[in-house]
Parts: sequence; structure tokens; C-alpha cells
Amino acid sequence: MGISAGASSYRAVTRMDQPSNFKIATFAMGCFWHPDALFGCQKGVHRTRVGYTGGTHPNPTYRNLGDHTEAIEIDYDPDLTSYEKLLQLYWENHDPTEVHKRQYRSAIFYRDEEEKKLALDSKQKKEKLIGKPVVTAIEPFVRFYNAENYHQKYYLQTHHEKLFKSLGIKQSDLINSTIAAKLNGYLIGLNTVDAFNAECQAFGLSSEHIDYVRQMIAKG
Repeated sequence: MGISAGASSYRAVTRMDQPSNFKIATFAMGCFWHPDALFGCQKGVHRTRVGYTGGTHPNPTYRNLGDHTEAIEIDYDPDLTSYEKLLQLYWENHDPTEVHKRQYRSAIFYRDEEEKKLALDSKQKKEKLIGKPVVTAIEPFVRFYNAENYHQKYYLQTHHEKLFKSLGIKQSDLINSTIAAKLNGYLIGLNTVDAFNAECQAFGLSSEHIDYVRQMIAKG
């Protein structure tokens, strides 16, 4: 089933109800496109954005990254998920034993002492589990620079362009859109049909859109 023009009753709604006490996690785990999708469709995650952090080069861009690292910022509701759960997903979805160039290195950027302790403890547990040294850097967060708009919600924008255009979301609004974050992950099968069914009515999607996303989840 395709997506026809004007299929949706959705009209550029970029935000769902925002938790008043949301927190932010910042992770680096290789190319940032996949983590953007992975975390975006998880319960309790409100929105995501990809960008650059961990360096000193001013105003980095994809073509002029300097000493920064590709990373993702995750806005999450601590009443619905936790930093520990996000860390579990982090460790399970990349190889933290591989040494990459700085752009794609594995790193966790903590914002307070609690996050630092949780990150260090989880790294130690991962090393014991796999029996290998983990090279993931654990560093204090300093500043995050948003990546260019074409990198945000990459799979939604490029692999499902017709659906994306029919939603009426401006490219510049992708970093603020909960629906875009959710769909970007669901469309490549990074969460289940049951998880999608539990929240899809809140997205303001048409029945045609909902059927299309279900088909994409089933394909994986």
C-alpha cells in the first residue's frame, strides 16, 4: 500500500504533550542515523536530535567536524523510562570494543554525578559480560551542536519520502517532533507492532498511514 497525497488528517503537528520534567541523555555510538531511529521509537522518549559534541572546534558541521563526535540527544520522561534503560539499549546496539576514528567513537556524555556513576557502572558490567575491554569514553557534557536538517530523522526523510511529505512537518521542525521521532524508528522495524498500536492513535495519523507503518514494521 502506498501513501496518497492528502492521505492524512495530520497537519504539521510537531509536538505531543510534553512532560514538564523531561531529562536529556547524550550518547555517541557510530553514525548517528541509526541511534536516532532506535531511541526515537522507545516508550518514554519524547524527541531526539542528532549532532556533534565532545570537541573544541567552534560551530562544527558535517563537512567541518573538527574534533567532535557524531552523537544523539534524547529527551525522555523519567516517569516512563529511565537513564538505566537507555544505557541498556545503548550497550546492546553497538560494539563498544571497536576503536573508531573520533567522528564515530563510542562515548557517553554525562550531565551530573548520578549519570556519571550509572555510566561507569554499566560500562564495568558490559566488560564483565563480554570479557573484553570496552573503549567507550565517559566524559562530562559540555555543548551539543545540532546537525544539519537533512541528517535529522534520516530514514523517515529519505526512505519514506512520500509519507514524510504528506505529514506536513517542516524539515526544520524535525528536532522538535515527537511523531517524526517515533515514525523514524517504527518504519525500519526498531519496535514492535504492539508498541505502535498502543500509541498510534495519539499521533493524529490517518488509517492509511497507520496501515502503512504497520506493514513497514512487519517487514523489519
